[in-house]
Amino acid sequence: MDTSILIIEDDPDISDLIAIYLRKEGFRVDIAKNAEQGMSLFGRSAYDLLISDIMLPCMDGMKLVQWVRSQSDLPVIFLTSRKEPQQIIEGLRIGGDDYITKPFEPEVLVARVQAGLRRYRSTERKSEASAADLWTDGWLTIHKKRLEVSVDDKPLTLPAKELQLLVHLLEHPKQVFSVAQLYDKIWSLNGVSDERTVMVHIHNLRKKIEKDPAHPQYIVTVRGFGYKFGGRP
Repeated sequence: MDTSILIIEDDPDISDLIAIYLRKEGFRVDIAKNAEQGMSLFGRSAYDLLISDIMLPCMDGMKLVQWVRSQSDLPVIFLTSRKEPQQIIEGLRIGGDDYITKPFEPEVLVARVQAGLRRYRSTERKSEASAADLWTDGWLTIHKKRLEVSVDDKPLTLPAKELQLLVHLLEHPKQVFSVAQLYDKIWSLNGVSDERTVMVHIHNLRKKIEKDPAHPQYIVTVRGFGYKFGGRP
């Protein structure tokens, strides 16, 4: 497991205990005894999760986490002896993902760490999937799974076949398709092609998405072969 955790805690007995349990689970652990040292470590290394006390010398953990949040969205667990509801609410409001009060069971803290990492990685995967679903170059935006298109930030309603044609070309940006291949793929009539149908749909699509339909940038003609998607994100 190549997962690194930063502990910021001014009580060495507590920080050492946490580190022992986390290292037993295979985590790489660094310890800082105050906010300044923690900020220095944070600036030099990439961490996957932060555990921070709130009552720290010089700068409290709340301000520290606000600074961390300006740099990263990694999971943050507050560890403190303060149990007031308002304190807990404030800690979560300013960017904490979890809040554990002292005294605590080390095994429970480890379980919270593992749960925080699972949630974060799940969110990351969803974000990556969402980014893969979205194509944009600032002028043309295509949400492939949602089947939504906008031009110059204005929603564009396309007939089903035009939308299918656009998405198909987008999903194969380096591939040139003949008229027969496009007709077979979009209209699903094997062995029968209607060049006029494909040409009309491409003509109409260009009028709607191209800045200059006479000189298309997205649906590009490859003379003697067919069409390809020519846009660049």
